[in-house]
Amino acid sequence: MARILVVDDEPGIREFLQIMLEREGYEVSSAENGIDAISRFKKKKYDVVIADIKMPKVSGLEVLSSVKEMSPETRVILITAHASFESAVEAMNEGAYDYITKPFNVDEIKVTVSNALQNNGGSGGVVGSKKEKGGVALFEGMTSSTPEMLKIFALIPKAASSKANVLITGESGTGKELVARAIHRNSPRNQGPFITINCGGVPEQLLESELFGYTKGSFTGAVTDKIGLFEAAHRGTIFLDEIGDLPLSLQVKLLRIVQEKSFKPVGGTQEISVDVRIISATNINLEENVINGEFREDLFYRLNVIQIRIPPLRERKMDIPLLAQHFLGKYSQESGKEIRTISSYALKVLLDYSFPGNVRELENIVERSVALETSNIILPESLTLSRYKKEKHKSEVADTDIPPEGINLEEEVGKLEKHLLRKALKRTNGEMKKAAQLLNIPYRSIRYRLEKYGIKDTRIL
Repeated sequence: MARILVVDDEPGIREFLQIMLEREGYEVSSAENGIDAISRFKKKKYDVVIADIKMPKVSGLEVLSSVKEMSPETRVILITAHASFESAVEAMNEGAYDYITKPFNVDEIKVTVSNALQNNGGSGGVVGSKKEKGGVALFEGMTSSTPEMLKIFALIPKAASSKANVLITGESGTGKELVARAIHRNSPRNQGPFITINCGGVPEQLLESELFGYTKGSFTGAVTDKIGLFEAAHRGTIFLDEIGDLPLSLQVKLLRIVQEKSFKPVGGTQEISVDVRIISATNINLEENVINGEFREDLFYRLNVIQIRIPPLRERKMDIPLLAQHFLGKYSQESGKEIRTISSYALKVLLDYSFPGNVRELENIVERSVALETSNIILPESLTLSRYKKEKHKSEVADTDIPPEGINLEEEVGKLEKHLLRKALKRTNGEMKKAAQLLNIPYRSIRYRLEKYGIKDTRIL
């Protein structure tokens, strides 16, 4: 019989959970505070601990830390109110199995506890991973030897076993979609669909109908009903790439799906219920967008329950030789060439490069080198690094003197930002979306900046 410990300073909640779980056939004990819970756990181990996050003296997060230290295999489920999602985010990152919200949904508690017990007693390693010589790990098509990536490989199965939404952050080209797919494949939803959409790659006027579908006659050209991607992802996972580009009007609708698990298609009157796990990704600082009013704070906390940050390639340079060799083997085989190694000089060029395009750029460089190389070894001459050559000949910052009386930093930065905005808009003939791409900022961000500097008519720049 599975043993469960319920920890809550409210007697009514303790009694409710104990009675409900005992009816499910579990052996249930209760503790009225964190101190009592830790004391009980020292004397007797439990398979699952359910603890309120906010308790006096010793919080649920402290209970989580103590339990994990004494028994890493024990699953800890946190109880949180809707207003404390920041704590839920911290809890998931600290090793909590899952969280449940007040007011309780009885069926949700039953399923969460059942899943926790079924997933207990794991192997203690990364599911689907394979260690090789020198501490190199292969996991779901990704490879690394750096501590930062190995932590991510270990976090993915934990995130996968939970129902919590995941936010993946990192620069373009770091492999955010690979991580999202790995979470889906290691989750109980792996037999369901994995649907992906780039929120910044679809025109705003079409994005709503793509996500939520539409009914016949809802607009000109809607000759039949069409299901949206959320409905198509039912019982699976939907991956919302570049979530920061989602318009505010659609953020409201997405928040409703997260909260109510239902939505109405464009032009529709009937609610459609869906069971979808949401994984989002962004290459910008979404918290800044929240501060600027470009992204809803309540939606941010709903999506950012578990956050996985993927470091850029320049922060894990020891992976460059490993990844380069991996891509070399892949493209040599595809092209039918016998190129087996990268010269030490070519490798030094790669190690000295900053890789603004990250892993995707490295793969592209190696693929091109394999196509151009005529010998059985990659030489520096085969590497096409135009940015690398430019970086060698330009300084990173303009040489600006500071007068004795000092300067207004914000004003000077604002002048530069305004100047670059105007240049980008001039080059793109006033097309804001293209200008945003040129400046590597989200479309919504360029609109905010234009309003900030009073630039209204982009056509006359």
